[in-house]
Amino acid sequence: MTAAAGSAGHAAVPLLLCALLVPGGAYVLDDSDGLGREFDGVGAVSGGGATSRLLVNYPEPYRSQILDYLFKPNFGASLHILKVEIGGDGQTTDGTEPSHMHYALDENFFRGYEWWLMKEAKKRNPNIILMGLPWSFPGWIGKGFNWPYVNLQLTAYYIMTWIVGAKHYHDLDIDYIGVSNICKVLRRMLNYQGLDRVKIIASDNLWEPISASMLLDSELLKVIDVIGAHYPGTHTVKDAKLTKKKLWSSEDFSTLNSDVGAGCLGRILNQNYVNGYMTATIAWNLVASYYEQLPYGRCGLMTAQEPWSGHYVVESPIWVSAHTTQFTQPGWYYLKTVGHLEKGGSYVALTDGLGNLTIIVETMSHKQSACIRPFLPYFNVSRQFATFVLKGSFSEIPELQVWYTKLGKPSERYLFKQLDSLWLLDSSSTFTLELQEDEIFTLTTLTVGSKGSYPLPPKSEPFPQIYEDDFDVDYPFFSEAPNFADQTGVFEYFTNIEDPGEHRFTLRQVLNQRPITWAADAYNTVSIIGDYKWSNLTVRCDVYIETPEKGGVFIAGRVNKGGILIRSARGIFFWIFANGTYRVTGDLAGWVIYALGRVDVTAKKWYTLTLIIKGRLSSGMLNGKTVWKNISVSFPKNGWAAIGTHSFEFAQFDNFHVEATR
Repeated sequence: MTAAAGSAGHAAVPLLLCALLVPGGAYVLDDSDGLGREFDGVGAVSGGGATSRLLVNYPEPYRSQILDYLFKPNFGASLHILKVEIGGDGQTTDGTEPSHMHYALDENFFRGYEWWLMKEAKKRNPNIILMGLPWSFPGWIGKGFNWPYVNLQLTAYYIMTWIVGAKHYHDLDIDYIGVSNICKVLRRMLNYQGLDRVKIIASDNLWEPISASMLLDSELLKVIDVIGAHYPGTHTVKDAKLTKKKLWSSEDFSTLNSDVGAGCLGRILNQNYVNGYMTATIAWNLVASYYEQLPYGRCGLMTAQEPWSGHYVVESPIWVSAHTTQFTQPGWYYLKTVGHLEKGGSYVALTDGLGNLTIIVETMSHKQSACIRPFLPYFNVSRQFATFVLKGSFSEIPELQVWYTKLGKPSERYLFKQLDSLWLLDSSSTFTLELQEDEIFTLTTLTVGSKGSYPLPPKSEPFPQIYEDDFDVDYPFFSEAPNFADQTGVFEYFTNIEDPGEHRFTLRQVLNQRPITWAADAYNTVSIIGDYKWSNLTVRCDVYIETPEKGGVFIAGRVNKGGILIRSARGIFFWIFANGTYRVTGDLAGWVIYALGRVDVTAKKWYTLTLIIKGRLSSGMLNGKTVWKNISVSFPKNGWAAIGTHSFEFAQFDNFHVEATR
């Protein structure tokens, strides 16, 4: 007897057959002996860092469409968990995210865009789990050291204020917080504040030494709810399992969102549990909304990096996620009967305990599923017949809905296609799948799944060749100006209360101390903007140095690096200093000097800088008068425009204007 498999196309019609007709491996799905671990969900990370930077600037309706593909139940990725960066002012991969406390006595819970993103996620899925993790910390936390744990009470207080602020100002309940080194102190502080429900994930980095420490310290064991590891390669360690705590892959994926990236995600969503008993997998990152030439470009579940055009791409990882997320919920349980397939691949099964069953089968090949990290040992996957036998409370299931994905060759490719349902009444609760390489099947009693869609967004367009911003926004909805991507330092809208004139509203660099960070922040602050392919360009901006004598600012073009590589960025940088000097350099660090000299510049006064780059020649003007001319620059050939300061110092920028050609 053959169960109908739908019409996915001649090349990709999978066979669903009675087990008696086809030999092969048999896999029993049974709850008679109890269930496995509780499922905690599938999620994604916004941050770590600045990965959602461009999303907020998208025009409607495209911004809402993108959010629907990510969060709306039974529509797209339908994520169960949203993990966000607790902004700490430092460079954390693709940019900086602002802290809610730049300084010791400063609190502002409206900076950045993570608050907005969490609220948008909650609008679409009120049950979504919210999690925060600090990747960096403002400098004052370290008391002069590049280490956030000099004063454990102070660091715990800083994190606690973020949790309290989320609730007080945005009515957001944070469910989990990722920390290390301060677990006991933070737990006591949270309990004192009535935040007993907030759970602690540690170390939200590596399995060890936290797992071994928990086995030796009963209090530590008690206060930690989940052991979270980053990029575990689907495996855990003995000590982590011995704690009997929940185990999560609390950051994973981080792979180009091609079909290979989708294969990576499909494999780890199953095998993180099959191999490592991990009950949640959180992908870095949620959406690739940062300039593509920054590190790890397009490593999001989908791509939305053109707010100026409205163009976005619903990439295949969205639909691979849907195979699990649309047919499970946190609080379901894995069956004990999960495992590997005889000829490669894996299967998991989950139940809500109320009679529903979801089975997810994947046959990702090595070539089609290698994540960016860690190293993936070779394995083989080949065509096979897999027979599944439903026993226990599942033996009376009459029908299973079938969803199918095939990755790889365009002619054979299908993404989250619903096939005809599978009837089991006359098959002794047994069915057989014919499995090829790089396929995903979801078989489920749930009928709620759907492949959501919107009309195609606008076509892709490069960044506008003429772009200007006067920052004249009286009550900005976001603290950062559109399209500027801070790479060191934090640039925020600012109102000069004492200046009723042209420069009442400006963009201000607001850090006066180097943040605590694991990444290689530059020693200068810098914010990039524009098209990385720009070659010939004119950048003009009004600048205001606030620090007497030692202060300095710059404008730049052809900036060729950002993110964790920002310290080594090359380009053409035009600097002026409060001590009455100027400098032209070929790099951000200031080692490559093209020209220097004296100019009539002082602090606390507005000046207009102009940088002109054409071919191999560059020139600069101050207040419309040429300061240097026709300096030869052969490298780099192209890059972003930028503004910034000489050090971590207050400075303002206004009337930014760029004209460029590729």
